[in-house]
Amino acid sequence: MEKIYVGIFGIGSYVPEKLITNEDLSKIVDTSNEWIVERTGIQERRIVDESIATSDIASIAAKRALEDAKLKAEDIDLIIVATATPDHSFPSTACIVQKNIGATKAAAFDISVGCSGFVYGLVVGEQFVKSGLYENVLVIGAETLSKIVDWQDRNTCVLFGDGAGACILEKCEENMGILASELGSDGRNGSVLIQPAGGSRQPANEDTVKNRLHFIRMEGREVFKFAVRVMDKASQSVIDKANLKLEDIDFLVPHQANVRIIDAAAKKLNLEQGKIYVNLNKYGNMSSASIPVALNEAIEEKRIKKGDNVLLVAFGAGLTWASMIIKWNRREED
Repeated sequence: MEKIYVGIFGIGSYVPEKLITNEDLSKIVDTSNEWIVERTGIQERRIVDESIATSDIASIAAKRALEDAKLKAEDIDLIIVATATPDHSFPSTACIVQKNIGATKAAAFDISVGCSGFVYGLVVGEQFVKSGLYENVLVIGAETLSKIVDWQDRNTCVLFGDGAGACILEKCEENMGILASELGSDGRNGSVLIQPAGGSRQPANEDTVKNRLHFIRMEGREVFKFAVRVMDKASQSVIDKANLKLEDIDFLVPHQANVRIIDAAAKKLNLEQGKIYVNLNKYGNMSSASIPVALNEAIEEKRIKKGDNVLLVAFGAGLTWASMIIKWNRREED
């Protein structure tokens, strides 16, 4: 039976224009630029206007990916949106994106695995193409985390930003595209990163609003320890699955959560800084949008070339993790 390979043929991203610097935050919470940079590496982040929803920025990224792939919206068979900040509990944000971009024949659904979402979405989308059910799958990671950040909590409000990234998956040439992937979860520790209220466990009421339970709650130390451990584990595992060695990795695009986590992962993987893409300082943690935005920027800067082994690795709420190796299948002129 012929093995089918799936690659990325279009990519696009969007970040809002509105800028919030560390100095801006120091005026509303007890913090400073030095405190934030030392602990996180973040200098600024982008946030949407109040009238903008996740589907709005997801649709912009999607249209840019379509343009890059030289496809029309009607060519898309499936839309997957990874997000922790959907427009509504239902309908899915993916259905709203479908309407916005005019993808009239596409199926659509959301997935919710926090910051691991985009890589999860790539793995899911890959299966639909491999099975032959669909030809063109649009995968989007999009977040408006500013809507659920507690701007009175200095430990979390300094971390997050808004953004969206999208890519289009199609069949590609043999031994190119997605070579291997690794997904995992540990629900036992899900409470260390959570939006407590707003679901069926704690429906919205006067008390949940008064007690600020609709905002992100995070036990930073626990998440940090988990992230450092799992970034290494997930990376090593997927490298083995692809029958590669550490020295075969040409480029790393990690989830952009904390520069100390990225540095720790780079050290364990023995990767020099020139092989790692970091834009955390500009955007903060954009959750499921972090990797596609970083990947798009790396491609625009011509840091990735055809044939490069690119490692994607993320961790997120759940707790979850995800990694993938892509042998980059596109030339710049494709």
